Amino acid sequence: MGLGSSLQLGLSALTASQAGIQVAGDNLANAATPGFHRRAATLTPARGAIDSQNVFSGRGVQIGKIGRQIDIALQSRLRQGTSQLISAQVDESVLLQVEAIVSDLTNQGLSDQLTEFFNAFSELANNPASSESRTLVVQQGESLAQFARQLRSDLVTLRQQVDQQLGTTVSRADELLHEIGALNRSISQSELGRAEDAGLRDQRDQLLTELSELIEINTVAQPNGAVDVFVGSTPILLGNTVRGIEVRTETNNGVLEVDVVVKSDQEVLTPRYGRIGGLLGQRSAAIQQTIDDLDALTANVIFEVNKIHSSGRSFPGATDIVSERGLPLAEQTIAFNDPANTTLDALPFAPNNGSFTVYVTDQATGLVQKTEVFIDLDGIDNTGAAGFADDTNLTTLTADLDAIGNLSATILPNGTLQLTSSPGFDFGFADDSSGVLATLGINTFFSGDSASDIGVREELIADPNRVVAGVEPGSNEAALSIAMLRERGVDSFGGRTILEGWRQTTERVAVEGAAAITRSGAALQVKESLEAQRAAVSGVSVDEESVNLLNYQRQYQAAARFISTVDELTQLLLSLV
Repeated sequence: MGLGSSLQLGLSALTASQAGIQVAGDNLANAATPGFHRRAATLTPARGAIDSQNVFSGRGVQIGKIGRQIDIALQSRLRQGTSQLISAQVDESVLLQVEAIVSDLTNQGLSDQLTEFFNAFSELANNPASSESRTLVVQQGESLAQFARQLRSDLVTLRQQVDQQLGTTVSRADELLHEIGALNRSISQSELGRAEDAGLRDQRDQLLTELSELIEINTVAQPNGAVDVFVGSTPILLGNTVRGIEVRTETNNGVLEVDVVVKSDQEVLTPRYGRIGGLLGQRSAAIQQTIDDLDALTANVIFEVNKIHSSGRSFPGATDIVSERGLPLAEQTIAFNDPANTTLDALPFAPNNGSFTVYVTDQATGLVQKTEVFIDLDGIDNTGAAGFADDTNLTTLTADLDAIGNLSATILPNGTLQLTSSPGFDFGFADDSSGVLATLGINTFFSGDSASDIGVREELIADPNRVVAGVEPGSNEAALSIAMLRERGVDSFGGRTILEGWRQTTERVAVEGAAAITRSGAALQVKESLEAQRAAVSGVSVDEESVNLLNYQRQYQAAARFISTVDELTQLLLSLV
């Protein structure tokens, strides 16, 4: 090896030392930079050469690669852990808010309102002739209705807040996709198949981490340095082509449905984790299910109370009643139980085969005429085949009622049924086994069909004496039967009592809330463990880099001394010539 080769050898040592110092300095400068991955310089011996003495001699050192220290599999697991943690935290937050709304622990919940309402009817059963008891019943009914409406309004408000958060989160996720797509383009143009652009890749990884907080993603690296992003098996970013995501809302049967879809083709995404997955899941699971449970409970209260109340008589009796619910002209000749009768088919309750009794009283003599009205809703026609042709509809029911002496029945232009007694007569009802009076809203206590519109009938608010206690003067069977709803299982409620039904809802929310807290804690531990593993691979250790800096400094000094020595030898050799 000649002195010239020695100079080249020393130069390689200087170059490698400079690179090492630069890498260590870059690491130290970014020790606190979020998303930064530690760089490492890989040094390899230069390929040796055969000298004039036929001996292999070294040619110094060369820089093999300066690259990020990163574990791709660990990075993917960390993103998944981040998505799961954020989703669990969203579950916890939403469920605790739902629990705070529906909780009965303060003794001011819906269960207490129901208990006070049934107690008011119990008091009326004890004093069926008391006008004060009737006033109390109306007041407690109004209080219950107002509380149920407010409870539902609070849940709907929470759902709207979740929808707003969902819209904001999806918009941010779409922005991140465009930013990642732009970085994909920049990385491909910068690298061109050569060494990786560590700075741009760190920026992209930071955006991917932020995106994983919003929605659960999978990434696939491409040979040109770009990454494709998927939700499940659906691509939302291919290279620098952003397919995008957005929120789509639709109203079906009066219920607002929200989906997250791909902009380009409206394919529905079903992420399980991340903020978007958590918000979507709890919107339908915690919030909407609780709203549905509340509506179902309220519908059962309305129908069961109305079914009993409509089968009783007020004293004095009614002289004019208009049904609360009307049917459009096209459905007035369609059987009540026919699915084509969309107005009634959409209700959470329905009439059935049975009958009821109409009482018409001569106010002057006190004589009472009783007429039984049969409701045919067996779904069988006169040939014995399945069909609705012979079943009762609004038109036939009106004709049957109009045929009763001193009682007029007519269908008003808005589709409601009006019953009017002749002058000097009043009327009432009893023994409705069909539920048709409660379904149409005739002589009922409550109006509405869910928690959104439940209320006490205006006629009862104006005159509480029209509240029904029984069938005969001084009787209490209706009031007692309504009071017993507190303890009696309801067929339409799966055999549970109304209070048990609501208690099951509040317990479900509480159990799910506790489970969400546990999941959140477990997910946090998993993420912290993964972050510790990542730090061990990609994090910057100031102590380690300081040692590396000293080593490269000594190496540089040694290389400089080596070159100085070779230079002295060269000068000596030249002086001898």
